[in-house]
Amino acid sequence: MNKTNYLQSIVTCPHCQASELINSDEGAQHLYRCRSCSAILKPKSGDCCILCSFGNRDCSSSEQNLAA
Repeated sequence: MNKTNYLQSIVTCPHCQASELINSDEGAQHLYRCRSCSAILKPKSGDCCILCSFGNRDCSSSEQNLAA
């Protein structure tokens, strides 16, 4: 059985401050629509994904880059 990267992170919307648990099976997530205010979240400059910009944990690709 092939395992994929699986990550849970709490993403906080910078517009309405609503928080939501995100389950990402691919690690990095590049776009996200806030379920509370419908704002589209995009990564901040220099970040690879919304988990790195707005989550309580970086994505797995970022963690792998730090280990290298």
